[in-house]
Amino acid sequence: MRTIPIVREVLSANDELAQENRERLERAGVLGVNLMSAPGAGKTSLILRTAEALRGRLRIGVVEGDVASQVDAERVSAAGLPVVQINTGGGCHLDANMLRAALAQLPLEEIDLLIVENVGNLICPAAFRLGEHLRIALTSLPEGDDKPQKYPDLFLQADAIVVNKLDLQEHLDFDRQRFRNLVRGMNPNAALFELSCRNGDGVQSWALWLHERWKEMLARRSP
Repeated sequence: MRTIPIVREVLSANDELAQENRERLERAGVLGVNLMSAPGAGKTSLILRTAEALRGRLRIGVVEGDVASQVDAERVSAAGLPVVQINTGGGCHLDANMLRAALAQLPLEEIDLLIVENVGNLICPAAFRLGEHLRIALTSLPEGDDKPQKYPDLFLQADAIVVNKLDLQEHLDFDRQRFRNLVRGMNPNAALFELSCRNGDGVQSWALWLHERWKEMLARRSP
């Protein structure tokens, strides 16, 4: 049976393209962020809040990944951000080749931070590198505090973990300390942010963290 070798070949080819994407972003001085979550966690809302918080400091571009439709891309475009829509036609994740095609349509010289909103899924996106510098796991209070246990790969690989919809805390049983303990036990080096895209609480700390990562990327690429 050839199943395992074929999977390895696919991932290896994807990783090669991902490295090319990353090098292309770095040449342009763009920090790439792969934003992953379940449907409804608030990826698009987080992107829009982040753009507001970083206005005047970083220029943001967006790649929207969805199975179908352009609903989220239309919201992002209405906010004045350059955006490219990728529809996977049933696929559960983006891959490096899809991002390569999207990069060709973006004005990278006018962008400092590229946020890729991956397809809403807690499993498949974690397996495919896109060429990003940062992998972000986004979850929200209505999803429950056990997500790191149920979907460990995403949380283990994340450079940062963002918990959204804190404004709903009084209505839900989400145990924030239990969640923190689970995350720290799995991935102690990941940055952890708790925020609300609805009212903006906590967004500034998250945005400042991204700004620092961008400056670090520029410093690394300097001769």
